[in-house]
Amino acid sequence: MSLAGRSLSTLCDLSTDELKSILDLAARVKKSPKDYRKSLKQKTLAMIFQKPSLRTRVSFETGMTQMGGHAIYLAPTDISLGKRETTEDISLVLSRYADIIMARVFGHDIIEEMAKHATVPVINGLSDYAHPCQMLADLQTVQERRGAMKGLKFVYSGDGNNVAHSIMFGGALVGMHVVIVTPPGYEPKECALSKSREMASKTGGSIEVTNDLASAAGGADVLYTDVWASMGQEDDAERRKQFFMPYQVNMDVLKMAKSDCVVLHCLPAHYNEEITYDVTRSKNSAIFDQAENRMHAQKALMLKLAGAA
Repeated sequence: MSLAGRSLSTLCDLSTDELKSILDLAARVKKSPKDYRKSLKQKTLAMIFQKPSLRTRVSFETGMTQMGGHAIYLAPTDISLGKRETTEDISLVLSRYADIIMARVFGHDIIEEMAKHATVPVINGLSDYAHPCQMLADLQTVQERRGAMKGLKFVYSGDGNNVAHSIMFGGALVGMHVVIVTPPGYEPKECALSKSREMASKTGGSIEVTNDLASAAGGADVLYTDVWASMGQEDDAERRKQFFMPYQVNMDVLKMAKSDCVVLHCLPAHYNEEITYDVTRSKNSAIFDQAENRMHAQKALMLKLAGAA
């Protein structure tokens, strides 16, 4: 299934079959990396970062290198998007040098503008609205642990942020029953909720939003959480704790879920805030498999967008 030349702004850009084709390729890439070591030979990935990163930078750069290509890291001081030069011009110039552009930014409008003007594929490495590459890795990890994903109960506890939005989109595409649990006032954006419900109606999945973690965690196949204050919200972190502490994923919450429940966290983790250390080291935890799978899933995505697979 060809995705050559396409961009990935959110998982809404994909059909169910296209998403599954990426996950299938990710599994093959992970199993036999040597088969793909020349697949992107002499290809260049331009990586734009407004936000610092561990997993995004290393997974993309390593993945590109392992497939014979080259990645260029462009720090916030290298490119002042929309300040020193317009996003449109940056997109057009990088399209003359690179084969793929990946951007980790604050505003989602930047991703949309880059995808509009670039003549090569643009990958959303994270924006304030969506984190599609993270969800590709999440789905790969769930598939490895549980096999078929359709019908699984996927429970997320935390802020209704970009990660929550991507869980809703990805879960809807594969027919999972997604439950987003947040403190009152921190629910996902209504536009993301309505879009994901529309998608879920076509796959037999469902999207629910609640403020009751104890009820939601019962029978969960997957328990997922994220930091309570995302990058750029540090000044609000202490205030948020009072509202989010009842939504911590701890051993009591894990016991409410199924015995083989998969625990996920996109990292970095603030132990004993959104999740306790013992949960992350339990037999249910797959957080480091999940982190590793960022590289495999993104390798598959780049292969698809570059027309190399």
